[in-house]
Amino acid sequence: MRSDADPDRDAAAPPVLRPARLEDLDALVRLEAAAFETDRLSRRSFRRFIEHGRADCTLAEVGGRLLGYALILFRDGTALARLYSIAVTPDARGQGIGAHLVRAAEAAALERDCVLLRLEVRADNGPAQALYRRLGYRPFGRLRDYYEDHADAVRMQRALRAVAASHTAPPYYAQTTDFTCGPAALMMALAALKPGQPLDRRTEFRLWREATTIFMAAGHGGCEPFGLALAAVRRGLRVRVHVNQPPPYFLDSVRDPDKRDVMVLTQADFGEQAAAVSMPIHESALTMAELRAALDGGAVAVLLVSHYRMLGDRAPHWVLVFGHDGRRALVHDPWVEPDDLETPLAAADLPIPWSELDRMARYGRRPLQAALILEHTAALAPESPVS
Repeated sequence: MRSDADPDRDAAAPPVLRPARLEDLDALVRLEAAAFETDRLSRRSFRRFIEHGRADCTLAEVGGRLLGYALILFRDGTALARLYSIAVTPDARGQGIGAHLVRAAEAAALERDCVLLRLEVRADNGPAQALYRRLGYRPFGRLRDYYEDHADAVRMQRALRAVAASHTAPPYYAQTTDFTCGPAALMMALAALKPGQPLDRRTEFRLWREATTIFMAAGHGGCEPFGLALAAVRRGLRVRVHVNQPPPYFLDSVRDPDKRDVMVLTQADFGEQAAAVSMPIHESALTMAELRAALDGGAVAVLLVSHYRMLGDRAPHWVLVFGHDGRRALVHDPWVEPDDLETPLAAADLPIPWSELDRMARYGRRPLQAALILEHTAALAPESPVS
C-alpha cells in the first residue's frame, strides 16, 4: 500500500466522505501527483477502480474541495479486504483526514462481510505506522525490496469482527507461470508439514514436470490430482485423494485429437502409478465437514477450485487450505492477479466462508471436485527421477 495519511490529530470538522465518480478523475490525478513522488496511480487505473466491482474508492472533501482518498480492494468470495492506497493533500495534513478515510475503508469492508483489513506501509514511514497502530492495526510481516525505490514494506492488519485464533500460516509462494498453480500449492503444503522445504522456481518446475497433463486448451498443461499426489508421496507425505469422477480430466476444452491422446495416456499412467503404491482413493467429493476434520487432525489440503468466483476466470486452479478459524477456511492462493494490482498480501491467508469455498470447489460443465489430503510421515520415501 502507498500511504500518505496524517497520523497526528482529529479534524476539527469531519470531512464529507463519498464514493468516487468518473467526474472526479481529474482531481484524483492532481491529488496523486501532489501526494506521491513515485508509484503513482494513473488516470486509467483510477477509472478502472471506480468502475470495478472489486474495488471501493472513498473521497474526503471539505467545502467541496478534495482533500484525500482511500482505495480498498476485494477478492470476491473471501472475507479479506486490502487497503491499497490512501492519500491526503499536503496542505490538509495534520487534520485527521487519514483517520477518517481509514474508518471509511473499514466500513466499506464490513459492508462486503470482510473480517480482516490488511495494508502495507513503508518501513521508514514511522508517522503512518503510528496512525495505523492507534487505529488498531498490528504488524504481521515484512516485504523486502517492495517499493519502486527498493524500500521495505511492513504488513499490518486489523480484525474488523471477532476472529477465532487460527493456525499459524505456512510460508507463502506465488506461482511464477499461469500453469504451475498445482506445484506452488504443493510446495506450500510441503513447507507446512515439513518446514525448511525449498520454495523456488527449480522446485516449482520439477514438480510440474512430475504432475503435468502436458497439454491444456492452449499453452502448457496444468496438473491433475494423481500426478500431484504421486509427487507428494515421493517427498514423504501421506496422501489421500478425493475425486468425484474417474480420469481423464480437463479434456472438455481441448479440441486437438493428438493433444487429447497425450493427455489420456499421461493420466492413465498416473492412475497406474497410484495403484502401484496403494494410494488411498475416495471416489466421492470431499465435504467441507471432512475437510475441517482433516485440518483439525493436522493435515492440509490441496484443493481444486474454479477461479471464477474470486477473479472471474473460468479456469481450473489449485489452492492450499491449511487451517480454519471456525467459520472460515484459511487458504493460500498461489495466483497473484496483476490486473488488480495484487501483491501476496491479497492472496495469502485468505479467510473464505465454508459455504463459499464449497461453491468454489468444483470445475467444469460436469463439475469436477478433487482434493488431496496431505499429512506428514516420519520416513522419507525416495524421490523418483524425472526423465
